[in-house]
Amino acid sequence: MIRCVDYHGLQAVEFSKGDYTALLIPSMGANLVRLCHTGLGVEVLRTPAADEIETFLRRPHVFGVPILLPPNRIADGCYTFEGRTYRFPITIEKEHNYHHGILKSQPFQVSKALERDDEVLVECRYYSNPGCDAIFRDFPHAFKCKITYRLTAGGLEQEVMFANRSTQRMPLGVGFHTPLNIPFAGGTDADYVMRVAVGEQVELGPRNLPTGRRLPLSESFARLREGGLRVTGCEPIEAGFTLREIDVDGKPFRGALVENLRTGVRTFYEVDDRTIYWTIWNNGGQVPYCCPEPQTWITDAPHAADPEAAGFRSVAPGESWRARYRFYVK
Repeated sequence: MIRCVDYHGLQAVEFSKGDYTALLIPSMGANLVRLCHTGLGVEVLRTPAADEIETFLRRPHVFGVPILLPPNRIADGCYTFEGRTYRFPITIEKEHNYHHGILKSQPFQVSKALERDDEVLVECRYYSNPGCDAIFRDFPHAFKCKITYRLTAGGLEQEVMFANRSTQRMPLGVGFHTPLNIPFAGGTDADYVMRVAVGEQVELGPRNLPTGRRLPLSESFARLREGGLRVTGCEPIEAGFTLREIDVDGKPFRGALVENLRTGVRTFYEVDDRTIYWTIWNNGGQVPYCCPEPQTWITDAPHAADPEAAGFRSVAPGESWRARYRFYVK
């Protein structure tokens, strides 16, 4: 099933397959703001309610699956690449940083919507060019961004693609500021733990920028790898980590999962090998969600001592780049 619906005044696309139902708002960064497993009554993502629409329009990164270009922070809102200086507005005054980009709030167009026997596919596109000043003025590259959602009886797959349509190499760092619901199906905070495929902790300084030091996991954060860590109804968490696979059900797993210890039901957020870094943020710890944020580069990678080792990448003119992510419930 695919249909166009009004979601509290916003045009949205609702689609379903098997026990899954999803809701997408193209005009706000092609953000998938709802994913529900109806059979188990599991709401995977934080979805804006009717009285939260204004908040969603101002802060889309705390709902659904918002795309970040670039991810997290850029120190002082500028960096240099191949002799060109990229300047962005300061969005966190106290840190003097730019953060999260503005693609998350740009209007995408639905370019394809179709249903097959085994899947529903919805594709959205955004074009940046000199006639689209919102992004081009700070990031002067013509590019196409395509976000494709495939929903099957096994869950949701998301693919993001960037094609460089400019005449110069285009720096590219991508992330998602994904708030996973906790609790996701009743119960209390104490019923839920999160596991994440983290490796080392990346030390952050007073401006929430990497210091260059990598630290062994603390006893608390080590529970992210095994056993699970309570991440809501708890102390604040804002930390960065390298990615290292964990074992889940006897298999290697790249991603994050939330488990209801009382029922055994789990929500999974799987990432591919483009993701090398996580930011984990729980907005103070007293809200019903936590964000395991996959990033293709370490925060502020353009300023790292070794940018390439920190994940800094660029796309040549005429070439494209892709990454894939997956959500499912078990």
